[in-house]
Amino acid sequence: MYGVDRLKVAMAQVNCTVGDIEGNIWKIREYIKMAREREADLVVFPELAVTGYPPQDLLLEKAFVKSQKELLVKTIRNNSVAITGVIGFVDYKAGNLYNAAAVFNRNRLVKTVYKTLLPTYDVFDEARYFKPARMNEIKPVEISLNTVRLKLGVEICEDLWDKKYDVKVTDLLAELGANLIINISASPFHVGKRLERLRLLRKKSRKNRIPIFYVNLVGGQDELVFDGQSMAVDRFGNLIAMGKQFEEELIIVDIDVKNGTGMNKIKPPPYNREQEMFNAIVLGIRDYFRKTGFKKAVVGMSGGIDSSLTTCIAVEALGKENVIGVYMPSKYSSEHSKEDALKVAENLGICFVEIPIQEIVESYRENLEKPLEKIRSHFGLTRESDDPVADENIQPRIRGNILMDISNRLKDLKILVVNTGNKTELALGYCTLYGDMAGGIGALGDVSKLEVYNLAKYVNEKAGKEIIPKRVFEKKPSPELKEGQYDPFDFSIVSPLVDEIVENRRSKLELLKAGYPKEVVEDTYRRIRNAEYKRWQAPPCIKITPKAFGIGWKMPIINKWKE
Repeated sequence: MYGVDRLKVAMAQVNCTVGDIEGNIWKIREYIKMAREREADLVVFPELAVTGYPPQDLLLEKAFVKSQKELLVKTIRNNSVAITGVIGFVDYKAGNLYNAAAVFNRNRLVKTVYKTLLPTYDVFDEARYFKPARMNEIKPVEISLNTVRLKLGVEICEDLWDKKYDVKVTDLLAELGANLIINISASPFHVGKRLERLRLLRKKSRKNRIPIFYVNLVGGQDELVFDGQSMAVDRFGNLIAMGKQFEEELIIVDIDVKNGTGMNKIKPPPYNREQEMFNAIVLGIRDYFRKTGFKKAVVGMSGGIDSSLTTCIAVEALGKENVIGVYMPSKYSSEHSKEDALKVAENLGICFVEIPIQEIVESYRENLEKPLEKIRSHFGLTRESDDPVADENIQPRIRGNILMDISNRLKDLKILVVNTGNKTELALGYCTLYGDMAGGIGALGDVSKLEVYNLAKYVNEKAGKEIIPKRVFEKKPSPELKEGQYDPFDFSIVSPLVDEIVENRRSKLELLKAGYPKEVVEDTYRRIRNAEYKRWQAPPCIKITPKAFGIGWKMPIINKWKE
């Protein structure tokens, strides 16, 4: 612990679980002890660390809200560690809920700070639950740390991201004399988010001539991933601390309070897009299994690029001893598909089984024929009016059923099906309900088809050897549901086009001006709209882009709007 002009801040980058109040509080207590052992003056925890983020409609459960506050207050009152801290929780008064930060000094609650800016875009819906702080409540918290009398500017996540708001919380706290800004955050990951945060922190610190400590949550929660990478910048915008990406950590930062400068300036680590995408999905899958209680993954392996990459991710997340690969050929399956699936499984060292489905397909058709003929006769139809795609879809539905049966039947192994579909195909509806859409969690549902290839290349580069065979990259994608079948898209065009429509909300006119073929634009728009009902029934997918299908994509199924 330092003297008059120096402060040691501990940023507790922790992995909390929504609803696990006792587990989260236990972790908070442990990190408080660790911070004091490392002689920190101040320890800071992320936004809603007590409840986990986002608690969503758990906030409508009065017992839940009451319990988390009571346990936090009890923890502070019983705290014997000589330290000051900031912890995110949910406060309530006069029938209203507040996204709050508890500022404590040893065993005394000094102040409760409320979040001012409540986001209601993408995955956020905070105005549904919380009331914002009033303008007269935005002020620094005065506190004594050792021999230092400080004004802490405590704010919560969105309070820093104020570009589209009239209220500028960070600026107001600085104007009112804050010595440093503490931002507690639960900021979901998307590709490149680290770069955005650092730019914002530097801009705000330089503008207000004030150090900023940004403490972010880490871990997976449903489809969201929180990447950590907590940061601290001094009053000149110099980076003085950065937490690890996708890992829990207690980051200790030395700051000269009088001058607003850090003891050490650092450079951010090199940026690698594919590395952070891969690691984000791995953490999302690992925590989804860990927090839901599943132990092993089963993956339908077709010998294609999507299932090969998904299997590699599952092994990285859970260990090879916890992954089962299942190859399910029909009469249309090629020999190279089996060879490639087997090779990936051998390279990874996982359990691999083959379950032929052709006899099941034929039995399926035989058993359906008489009932179908009766229905046709009743409505005056002939067999010629049948949709031929139905014969193709029998195969993925049988495969999905087999994977779900393995998961269901071998109950002692606690197996979950990991879905292999990618974002481009999910957007286009190029997938079969209750077939290749089956699964408890989707690994690649927010990864475009072109990014799938990039991530697969990264897997081989990371391993320093060929895990996914070269032929998997080179062969034309095919579902192999009929003779001579290949995917009906030029993914070099359609994959980025889907991203422009879904992630950037480009209009048809904008896309035509950008040079995309008119017929491809029209077809892609039509397919995306018509597939909405499928996506509502898809498994949750790990979010890694600014706009993913899931809780951040709120499109109606019935939608007659035409641009």
